[in-house]
This record gives sequence, C-alpha cells and structure tokens, in this order.
Amino acid sequence: MQALIQKTAKALVQARNAVALTGAGASIESGIPPFRGPGGLWERMDPMEVAHIDAFRRDPEKVWRLLIQGMQEVLTAASPNAGHRGLAQLEQWGYLQAVITQNVDGLHQAAGSRDVIEFHGSFAWQRCLDCDRRCETHRVDLSRIPPRCSCGGIYRPDCIFFGELIPPQLLERSHQLMARCDVLLVVGTSATVQPAAMMPLLAKETGARVIEINPEPTPLTGRISDFFLQGGAGAVMDDILASVAAMRASTV
Repeated sequence: MQALIQKTAKALVQARNAVALTGAGASIESGIPPFRGPGGLWERMDPMEVAHIDAFRRDPEKVWRLLIQGMQEVLTAASPNAGHRGLAQLEQWGYLQAVITQNVDGLHQAAGSRDVIEFHGSFAWQRCLDCDRRCETHRVDLSRIPPRCSCGGIYRPDCIFFGELIPPQLLERSHQLMARCDVLLVVGTSATVQPAAMMPLLAKETGARVIEINPEPTPLTGRISDFFLQGGAGAVMDDILASVAAMRASTV
C-alpha cells in the first residue's frame, strides 16, 4: 500500500492537469449516508415517490417532510473530513485543477476547494419555483414547510431531482477537463451512474492515469483504474498528502 501511496503522490506532483471525481463515499466519514447501496437512503424509501421532480410538483410539502427536511438536518450538522480537506490542499498547492462531484452536500467548498463541478447541484442553496431566485439554505426560514420565497413561491433545493437533466454546461466543462486530464483521482465512487460513469472512461481514452480510492473494489478496479488504494477517503488522502509534502520539502 505504501508503494501505491508513493506512486500516487509522484503522479500528482508530476501531473499537468489532475482532476478528482468524488461520490458518496467521500462524505460518509462526515456522517452523510449514501443514497444507493447497502444502508443507502433508497433502501428505506422509493426515490420515485420522494425525489422525482413530478412528485415534488404534486406535493412539495410531502417531499419536504419525508426527504428534504431530514436531509437538510444531516447536511447542516456535517463538516468536511480529511478527504475533502486533502483535495482542497492539493488544489491550493497547485496539483489539482478541479473536483467533479456527484454529492450535494457542499463539503468540498466548505473544505476550501474553489473549482467544484456539482453534477447533481447542492442542498446548500434553495431556488424559488416561481421567480427562480436562489438563496443560501441557511438564510431560508424553515419553520414553515415548504419554505417560501419573498415572492410567495415555494423553495426547492437547487439540486437535480430524478426526471431533470444535468445542466449541459457542467457536462461540457467536465468533458473538457477529461480531454486534458493526465491524472484522475476517483474518490468514494464506483462511477456506475451517468454521467459520472463516463469520466474515468474518457480520461483513460486520453491517456490519463486513473487512481481509485475506495474501501472495496468496484467495477473500475483492475479494469479502468491503474492504481487501487483500498481504504477510507480520509485516511488514504492523509497518507497521500504526507507523501506529497515530503516530496515538496525535498525540492526546496
């Protein structure tokens, strides 16, 4: 494992355009449960009943009470873990160009990452269904469910519901990053859900080195990933940072 850590650190230090792709596993250590998989939220409720845009339009109060209100409480209590902080530090040092994430928790930004592409939007913001005004969630009065904008319209999380399309400009930017990428860090995701599933494939096609950090093997392991670093995002990122820091110190 230590040899892989060293190889990863060296690859990052030598990279011209390194990018990270993150999923639910990157935030588990922050206390945020995944949506899919064992123990995931969709084991307890039907996403078509609580997370489809049509369900929200039919009964926004129901969706707010069954899904959004509870999720918001979890996200409000969460803080960035070592994995988020490690990626932000790599960006600060100039070794990571951007983060593409499937997560809606805003923890990459909270950790200090500045260039974050949120495929599924963010619970950190609300958007009015009537006037389209955006407002930070912590400024919204949640004592009334569903909460309302000053115009009287209902607020919804500024995230992608089932039945909605990911903004095309996010896909275009991600494809541009993959076209120039020479190292892709895949952290906490098996990348089996589109469009994230395409990112490792696109990076591989352009000759990038794909480095996977996950607690268990995934469909990427041994097929797309060049390195597989098995473990939690926080612990592995701490080891990578330590190795990068040592390399930086040796060149001073």
